[in-house]
Amino acid sequence: MFFGEVPLDQATGAILAHSEAVATGRLRKGAVLGPTEIDALHAAGLDRVTVARLGPGDLGEDAAAARLAAALVPDPAGQGLAVGTAFTGRVNLNAARAGLVDLDAAAIHRLNLVHPSVTLATLAPMQRVTPGMLVGTVKIISYGVEEAAVAAAAAAARAALRIRPVILREAGLILTDAAGLEEKLAAKGRRAIEARLRALGIRLAAVRTVPHDTRAIAASLEALPGDIALILTGTATSDLHDTAPQAVRAAGGAVHRFGMPVDPGNLLFHGVQGGRPVIGLPGCARSPALNGADWVLERYACGLPPSDADIAAMGVGGLLKEIPLRPQLREPKS
Repeated sequence: MFFGEVPLDQATGAILAHSEAVATGRLRKGAVLGPTEIDALHAAGLDRVTVARLGPGDLGEDAAAARLAAALVPDPAGQGLAVGTAFTGRVNLNAARAGLVDLDAAAIHRLNLVHPSVTLATLAPMQRVTPGMLVGTVKIISYGVEEAAVAAAAAAARAALRIRPVILREAGLILTDAAGLEEKLAAKGRRAIEARLRALGIRLAAVRTVPHDTRAIAASLEALPGDIALILTGTATSDLHDTAPQAVRAAGGAVHRFGMPVDPGNLLFHGVQGGRPVIGLPGCARSPALNGADWVLERYACGLPPSDADIAAMGVGGLLKEIPLRPQLREPKS
């Protein structure tokens, strides 16, 4: 592709590189210069102009962006993505369903190494999205790029991203009473959890409030409806063998892990009971702010039960924004 300044009488058919003021307003960059545009530039007193001109092996920015987007999303319905229309070298890829961003990071790195003008930016892996959210954007930075570069980028990252759909439909929630727990705090927790579920398209099928006692929690858990069981205790779980984890075992279930390297969210446990996942929520789940429980809940919701390695890996980036309502701040005031 040629890019540079040329005499105006040699600019016909070229792409205007920079917007120019003319009598009728502004002639926008990216415009293809025909006789009308050339006359307007002449009338504005210009005799030279900076342009781009495609070579025989080049694709224009919109054609290149559209071709790359089509390679990235060959099956929009199956991948849960909506592909936008190319404009100024950009094609947006938006979520068509709720779920988690699932991508091949290595393939996207390869794409972005092909040519500096051929780019794809995405959300982080495993980020929760709702329908309409921007997941990725293809951008051709120059006005044109070699067709061979576009072909190489397309081959490097074909079908490299999708939205992993939510497969759970209903959840049950157990709240436990504990001495000193204010009723409004329990109500706040229920609202926050219901909002989290709603964002994922999961219905809260039942809420049971029981004493903070192993037998009571176990009995409620055995009868609780839902594809996933959530337990929010009135007092914090402090050990793998504390009241709520023991209740899961008493109900015939198993606890896979207690504790995670995400703050807030350290005091989470998860396991299985009755063939479904169980999450023992940390107290910070009463707040709508992001915490470690969100990451675990979202994975289970999308059929991706987290392994020990998955949860251990959450520590990098797991120091989340401080919550002002947290009773003891991690960073002491000076």
